[in-house]
Amino acid sequence: MASGIKDKVAILGMGCAKFGERWDKDAGQLMVEAFDEALVDAGIDSSQIDAAWLGVAYDVVNIGSSGIPMSFALRLPNIGVTKVENYCASGTESLRGAVYAVASGAADIALAMGVEKLKDTGYGGLPIRTLGTNLDMIGIEGSGPGNFAQLASAYRSAHGVGKDDLKHAMAHVSVKSHANGLKNPKAHLRSAITVDQVLNAPMIAEPLGLFDCCGVSDGAACAIVTTPEIARALGKKDLVTVKALQISASNGWELQQAGGWNGSYFHTTRIAAARAYEEAGITNPRQQISMTEVHDCFSITELVTMEDLLLSKEGEAWKDVLDGVFDADGAVPCQIDGGLKCFGHPIGASGLRMIYENYLQLLGRAGDRQLRTPPSLALSHNLGGQPSENISAVAIVGLANA
Repeated sequence: MASGIKDKVAILGMGCAKFGERWDKDAGQLMVEAFDEALVDAGIDSSQIDAAWLGVAYDVVNIGSSGIPMSFALRLPNIGVTKVENYCASGTESLRGAVYAVASGAADIALAMGVEKLKDTGYGGLPIRTLGTNLDMIGIEGSGPGNFAQLASAYRSAHGVGKDDLKHAMAHVSVKSHANGLKNPKAHLRSAITVDQVLNAPMIAEPLGLFDCCGVSDGAACAIVTTPEIARALGKKDLVTVKALQISASNGWELQQAGGWNGSYFHTTRIAAARAYEEAGITNPRQQISMTEVHDCFSITELVTMEDLLLSKEGEAWKDVLDGVFDADGAVPCQIDGGLKCFGHPIGASGLRMIYENYLQLLGRAGDRQLRTPPSLALSHNLGGQPSENISAVAIVGLANA
């Protein structure tokens, strides 16, 4: 029977490039930027890495269909490099490969990298995939704002939430994240906004306005992982270990009209979260999780995710948001680095960027945005696809003794 990976893998080092419109760098150079920081943090040489995984969602700019571009860019020592893609969970998927390799004993030290150069595609939003009729049939090519606007409408209907109440809660989500991102030199968007600005911004897809939507950017982030024993032998004293890492993919249930799904939540997130909590030994998430980085592609997504992660009661996340539960000084701080709202969403990089912030906070190295109450367990969440068909990833990391 599977026993899980709790505390079998430690994060030896992490790195993150500056996110934004990085016209001056190609994908390889962004990977080098993140990798150089991670190597220094880990205190090792690249020759000590046994295996690597690369998460990237779009092949159209600088990255082909293999791991060779990363092996070239980082001058890796002819090791196995595996390219993975799992929609917006691609970065977390790359970490899963590296973590599983170490936990199984197949590698002593492994690398996980996520990167994306979306600005170079020429699209104002995510590039449109044109892979034939199958993709058209499942609807992934639809408008992101349109798909998630339906989530907001379904949430209101399911829980009897007033239109203005939900809009104010969504505005609070965006204002909170911008206040946090203002303190982060690696964020793409670093400016404070007000509730009035959010409520009076141009409408994109009712009820989602301009400030309810995350931007498009370039970026890269990476992690170097090993066993706790090797980490300590290399001189690491304060260890951040992986407590759980779970991924859940839709199987069509949401699209079956008789299935019972009402469109107001993410079925896969609830499954991935339940599995992750079991693996990590967490029985009361609201009390035990110190902080979160979640997939705030739209403000409504973050709000709904709080319920899917059991951090809010069913139908009450909007109240918790307005009460400041997820603010920097709240009970369960969320998006302390600014989230997708301020970093944008270079797809392959986002999952590892979230874990990077959790890692810094756990070690007390987040600078001006360091939480007042030292965190011990931190959760990250990715969501790829759309409400009716998606992939969810939940990763929990924490101090070794937590």
